[in-house]
Amino acid sequence: MENLKTYIEANKQRFLDELFELIRIPSISSESQHKPDMYRAAEWWKEKLLQAGADRAEVMETAGNPVTYGEKLLDPSLPTVLVYGHMDVMPVDPVNLWHSDPFEPEIRDGKIFARGADDDKGQSFMHAKAFEYLVKNDLLKCNVKFLIEGEEEIGSPSLPAFCAANKELLKADVILVSDTSIIARDIPSITTGLRGLAYWEVEVSGPNRDLHSGLFGGAVANPINVLSKLLAGMTDAQGHITIPGFYDDVVEVSAEERALMAKAPFNESAYKSAIGVKELAGEAGFSTNERTGIRPSFDICGIWGGYTGEGAKTVLPSKAFAKVSTRLVPNQDHEKIALLFKEHLEQLAPASVQVKVTPLHGGQGYVCPIDIPAYKAAEQAYEKVYGKQPVPVRSGGSIPIISSFEDILGIKSVLMGFGLEADAIHSPNENFPLEQFFNGIETIALFYDYFGSAKS
Repeated sequence: MENLKTYIEANKQRFLDELFELIRIPSISSESQHKPDMYRAAEWWKEKLLQAGADRAEVMETAGNPVTYGEKLLDPSLPTVLVYGHMDVMPVDPVNLWHSDPFEPEIRDGKIFARGADDDKGQSFMHAKAFEYLVKNDLLKCNVKFLIEGEEEIGSPSLPAFCAANKELLKADVILVSDTSIIARDIPSITTGLRGLAYWEVEVSGPNRDLHSGLFGGAVANPINVLSKLLAGMTDAQGHITIPGFYDDVVEVSAEERALMAKAPFNESAYKSAIGVKELAGEAGFSTNERTGIRPSFDICGIWGGYTGEGAKTVLPSKAFAKVSTRLVPNQDHEKIALLFKEHLEQLAPASVQVKVTPLHGGQGYVCPIDIPAYKAAEQAYEKVYGKQPVPVRSGGSIPIISSFEDILGIKSVLMGFGLEADAIHSPNENFPLEQFFNGIETIALFYDYFGSAKS
């Protein structure tokens, strides 16, 4: 591995040129008009995996968007790593807040600015380049498989069935994922836990048409008013979620583990400054890191209805809508929570309106043990590149398919992320530092060296 840094340095521009090809494909899985772009991205991945040294790569159908599968199988006696990533991205709205075209990547201040630069095109592409280096230099000590999907940003609805139908194809010793972050540029960390997710759309219907707010206001229930009150009541003044039965399956983290978590570096002033707020909020009795790592949360992700155009229109709307999510901790079942929320909201709704709750997607939480060989190999790799032992952290985010991998394939996942909080994933001006991109390639390549050596 002596020439790893030299190889990365010599190929930096090519790596970026190739990544930018992928970023320019507007593969937004939640918007049906981009279905052809999902196939373009899948074919792009097929071509790049073959160029990187895979012996086999193909685009495979699912009930939804396609996946790209690739493999290089050296020897059945060697350990097998299954690399998971996703080619789909979030919508770019509000596009007017972007400082450059979301699908025309730009490098500014040492960062790649574009939708997918971090989540997950940049991070998943690091694996292809680490793999390329190992193959070209005859240093690969593992069998490697790739599974790149196109529905992660909508909850991976088609992937569980694909996995169940292809268990033998996807058989591996560990799943390697780069779709998470580290604490800071100089503080490496490995995500050991993910929160689960339940997500709904709520529709509140009132009168059979929009009404004049002067002639009917005060006499007819306003669906936006009702919806706002209903959702505002889902949490109390202490930040506690009020849905009956919501906390029944929450496993309380021990004082000992909370003490270990508290050792992770955290600068509250810098955290607030980075996101432009003066004060933090959340469930009473827990620190900021605990609120996002070991506790569930409830959020309104979008709300609309009535007139929102320029100027004034005095209207009492016929309908109001909201998109709502809860982040769940391990042991909470997203299907159970989805039903509890639906029943609770419908029970609270006044007779003056009708409430419809539609579950959109969800997934379970996940915890990775820190004593398995793959975790230890990742730990060694981070320490070699960053000069510090990585801190194990629990993330507030969700990757629903990770728990499904464990349930269906019986394989643990190690989450080797390289994103930073400032990367603005899911937001306008998403970015990914060049330093993190190249460090990621180096760290992943070292993982294979350490993991292959430990398992041989």
